[in-house]
Amino acid sequence: MTGNNRGVDRRSFLARASIGAVMIGVAPSPPQAPPPKPPDAADHAMYVPAGEIKWQRIAPEAGEWSPEIAILHVAPGTNATQLMIRVPKGQHVPPHWHSANETHTILSGVFLMECDGQKAELGPGSFNYMPARMVHQAWTKPDEGTLLFITVDGAWDVNFLTPPKFGKPGV
Repeated sequence: MTGNNRGVDRRSFLARASIGAVMIGVAPSPPQAPPPKPPDAADHAMYVPAGEIKWQRIAPEAGEWSPEIAILHVAPGTNATQLMIRVPKGQHVPPHWHSANETHTILSGVFLMECDGQKAELGPGSFNYMPARMVHQAWTKPDEGTLLFITVDGAWDVNFLTPPKFGKPGV
């Protein structure tokens, strides 16, 4: 096998085949009923079509330039929360923090975030994790808004260091 990589390919194939044989040789466990639900578990599945999501303006005084929030689910007992926020184009979300760990998944648009002097530009499909009580801020681009899916390990709150001033960009 001089002059080619067939030996490497063959060894790689044999290693994969051996792993597959081991996996196939494992007997599947018999079907089992799911364990009992913890005391704070919801008692039913939840399905919310996009057209039925209830949006509320975060800053009603800003009119159409206000970010909007939709609380999708709050877990009984822990208050862990899943929500979405739509932020119009050209907005600044001033420095703030939350009492619980928070994640953002960008569904559409671009979200520019800053924390501890580090900036990140997050586009659709991007994800970030923000530990509880960590101060951060964000911006939307001047020409497009952003839709975010957010999870929080506890009750969702927002604690601004300076009051937000949502409104028409450039005014």
